[in-house]
Amino acid sequence: MAMVKIQSYPLSEAEQASGTVIVIDVLRAFTTAAFAFDCGARLILPVSTVEEAVTLAEALPGSGIMGEVNGYQPEAFDFSNSPGALLEQDLTGQVLIQRTSAGTQGGLVKAVRAESLFAASFVVARATAQAVARAQPERVSFVITGISEGRDGDEDLACAEYIAGLIKGERPDPAPYLARVLTSTVGRDFAGGSLGYLLKEDLGLCLQVDRFGFALPVRRENGRLEMRSFPQALGEDGLGNMGYDQYR
Repeated sequence: MAMVKIQSYPLSEAEQASGTVIVIDVLRAFTTAAFAFDCGARLILPVSTVEEAVTLAEALPGSGIMGEVNGYQPEAFDFSNSPGALLEQDLTGQVLIQRTSAGTQGGLVKAVRAESLFAASFVVARATAQAVARAQPERVSFVITGISEGRDGDEDLACAEYIAGLIKGERPDPAPYLARVLTSTVGRDFAGGSLGYLLKEDLGLCLQVDRFGFALPVRRENGRLEMRSFPQALGEDGLGNMGYDQYR
């Protein structure tokens, strides 16, 4: 595609991200969201707070809530922020409300300058790059949600750099990018078992690069954010062949 300006922002500067904005949360919000869609979910509504999630669920009979506060599932939620916890779930046609500490409340909700918006992680990396390349934006902004006090966010920065390479038409080897997940601050905590809220299989699931053939576009509708899965064919010869403009 034509030359595109690519820039990354830490979570604290999400409001400054503009153009096509890709919010990255590998461990675990947008890996979990992708697995939810793979289990049949129809729609995910990202929100900021537990209270907002509960109020919205009450207004939408039959919906469910997934997510976390400080890593742990609140009592009022139906699912935790865990891809492993969803593996055996049948979510066919389900509307889910998602609240997480970084990905939804800090990233998606605050990306107010986005012309188009995506949630992303390694499991939907190539599909995300395809969607973006098809739209041919002049600017792509990544929001690196893992960067916070005491955390380097390198798991999310690595994913952003992998997607950026794909957008630019390169063929990056995913292995060194995936390795950075394990050496990142939070990745080391996950691998070392020091985080009690992490299911044993979660880390491995988060490392399954390009597992799913859909991107996670997010739009603001009726005053709220709506995330959907947008399927595409993952051909071996380059990016594109997408039709994302039809979704927009």
